[in-house]
Amino acid sequence: MLEKFKKHIANNLPFLSKGKLLLAISGGIDSVILAHLLHEMQLKFSLAHCNFKLRYEDSDKDAAFVNDLATKLSVQCHSIEFDTLTYSEKNKLSTQMAARELRYNWFDELIFNHNYDYVLTAHHANDNIETVLINLTRGATLDGLSGIPEVNGSIVRPLLPFTRAEIEQYTILNNISWREDESNKSTKYFRNKIRHQVIPVLEELNPSVLETFNTHLVYLKSEKKVLDNHFEKVKKEVCSNEGNVLKIDIKKLKKHIEYKAYLYYMLKGCCFSEWSDIERLTLAQSGKFVSSKTHRLIKDREFLLLEEKGLHLQHSKVEIGKEIAQINSPIKLSFKFVDKVDHSIKNVIYVNADLLEYPLCLRKKNDGDSFFPFGMKGKKKLSKYFKDEKMSLIEKENSWLLCDVNDAIVWVIGKRADDRFKVTINTKRILKIKID
Repeated sequence: MLEKFKKHIANNLPFLSKGKLLLAISGGIDSVILAHLLHEMQLKFSLAHCNFKLRYEDSDKDAAFVNDLATKLSVQCHSIEFDTLTYSEKNKLSTQMAARELRYNWFDELIFNHNYDYVLTAHHANDNIETVLINLTRGATLDGLSGIPEVNGSIVRPLLPFTRAEIEQYTILNNISWREDESNKSTKYFRNKIRHQVIPVLEELNPSVLETFNTHLVYLKSEKKVLDNHFEKVKKEVCSNEGNVLKIDIKKLKKHIEYKAYLYYMLKGCCFSEWSDIERLTLAQSGKFVSSKTHRLIKDREFLLLEEKGLHLQHSKVEIGKEIAQINSPIKLSFKFVDKVDHSIKNVIYVNADLLEYPLCLRKKNDGDSFFPFGMKGKKKLSKYFKDEKMSLIEKENSWLLCDVNDAIVWVIGKRADDRFKVTINTKRILKIKID
């Protein structure tokens, strides 16, 4: 196995040979074997062990075993203890998801604080087939059926081509000890049911099922790359970015026969689940939207607008005193007295300073807001102005208003000044307000 491992690293993961590596180790057979393989190859690595305090004395014995192994291999060992059950309850997560979140958050800290290049985990071929079968039973897409990625950002899984049988054989031949987690035998966990009750049946039907599966994954991942490249071409054709918003042209999208597949690809990773609602959204009236935990998808005339949640939330009022010359948050504005008006400058308004009553304030729109648009006669509701300007829901929500102490709108920032504060031939003091 060692020679096969060396060849795999040289041919497929050569960057590991020069990197500073952090091995996530539980004390179980898989991660312990990976530690020995890395040691045999004389790679530069350290160990990282999480004690989740879920198995009482056994958890502490696992931690002690890993520390002893680090000493034996002459490598550094990072260790941490977590109150996983409390974290799980507080964040309303399953125990497994809580442990995963705690673990990977800690890995990120270690990478940042110690300049590690990659985190290695000991997932192998059996883990891969288990994951695919789990995803299949839950209704996975091509991503889920392609297995565990060997490289995912800074996470690398160099044991994926190796089976559990190969790993067990290596421990026997090299007299390597490890810690056994008794919970791995329990079939109350979904993955363990697949491991102990499903895969043995598949191996009876096809003794080479793991080898066949690995070969299948190689081809499937190659096909996925081809599809991803095609999807990206279509995405460039039908999508554009406006600030933090992804804008999808519905007409261009529907020119493609399988437009639903393309739409799914564009929204992948945004946690949407009600795809029938999204399909109906393409036919809905402007202003309708569908939400996920992380994003909103909004219908705006002939477009779908995708934004992260939270970007449109209301902000508190920001007061601006008479002595203030500049603010930097939530937007940048500068205030300067000038002698004349220069209409050639963009993103600027000039107002009669003697008509302003302080403090000014910066805020988002409220229901019932109205103002007197510069150059027009009479009052207009802000909602009507936004509609006439054909502004999307996102643009409306992201608009800022500069108001005086009486809440009279001085400027719909970046759009229109209020006629009541305009500069005339009788104006004595001119205040220039600029978006910086």
